[in-house]
Amino acid sequence: MTLTSSPLAINAAFDGGNIRVVSIDDAADGCRIDLEIVADHQSDFFQWFYFRIAGARIGQAITFRILNAGKSAYPFGWPGYKVRGSTDRLAWRMLDTDYADGVLEWTWTADRSLGWFAYFAPYTMEQHEALVARIAAMPGVRHRELGQSLDGRAIDYLSVGTGPKQVWLYGRQHPGESMTEWWMEGALERLTDATDPVTAALLAKATFHVVPNMNPDGTRRGHLRTNAAGVNLNREWHAPSPERSPEVLCVRNAMDATGVDVAMDVHGDEAIPANFLAGYEGIPSWTDAHGEKFYDYGRRLAAHTPDFQTEKGYTKSSPGNANLSMSTNQLAERFGAMSMTLEMPFKDHDPNADPKFGWSGERSKKLAHAMLETLAGMIDEL
Repeated sequence: MTLTSSPLAINAAFDGGNIRVVSIDDAADGCRIDLEIVADHQSDFFQWFYFRIAGARIGQAITFRILNAGKSAYPFGWPGYKVRGSTDRLAWRMLDTDYADGVLEWTWTADRSLGWFAYFAPYTMEQHEALVARIAAMPGVRHRELGQSLDGRAIDYLSVGTGPKQVWLYGRQHPGESMTEWWMEGALERLTDATDPVTAALLAKATFHVVPNMNPDGTRRGHLRTNAAGVNLNREWHAPSPERSPEVLCVRNAMDATGVDVAMDVHGDEAIPANFLAGYEGIPSWTDAHGEKFYDYGRRLAAHTPDFQTEKGYTKSSPGNANLSMSTNQLAERFGAMSMTLEMPFKDHDPNADPKFGWSGERSKKLAHAMLETLAGMIDEL
């Protein structure tokens, strides 16, 4: 949609797209495009954006301003953040970005007539379908549709391995955290690498259950945090329902059938410029011995890769005050699992920064490899 006679056109009417045009001022002395992010359906949450511009003149400097950034779900995440831009939808580079007076602003000097901009490198439902088709065809992989979302989309489940330890990997409860499905792609590729001796040994000791996208409706709709009914799935694990959260209900039912020894819930964090884990402190059944397994995993992971650290993270829940509606707490309490939430940054992992790409899809995939390697080193102790 364009609001002037300018040849420039802004469009977000595609898989995962989100933006609303306020105005386009394509003057001879400069171009400014004012935008707003659209809130999740039936929700006040918004922060994810993904759109394209067409009709840019080569060498034209175009300034984009997201006017409602200050009213987004996590405005404290904007300082220090950099927009991702691409001209081929493959390489997503960071662009110099300013945030002031509630407005997020960046300037792009066009080197193509078409350009795409996003909160983070997108992972669309089409990419998801391609991933599921590719992995499901690999030897030893079992695929099942656990259930359907409110919009009728499949909740895909992939299983590999024959060992007695039950390991669940699941992500994208919050659809705008697209780095999570990049991580899932990395994990699935590593788990299906028949030439890898680490993987072979791990699969003999554990069975992996993988749900790469818990929220396909939100992904397709361009939501930040909720499903088609405006429900935050990571507040539904104590009492999921077919009416509000069938996505959680079908996954938790499958977990009840297998049991859970290890659970990794994969997320993205708006503000903290580092990768970190959150655990299950504060659950009613907490013991120091149980918690030490989680802490030991984090220490080993930090020693294994420069893309992880243990200094920055969330405040721990006090005894007895864990929120059991959140999956990590629920699964630790329900199964005694070594349960964890991985948070990856929308910014960069500052302890090992990349000035061109920041934290990225490819680095998310590599972190998945490191996490599986770390798990392989302690699976016998769980």
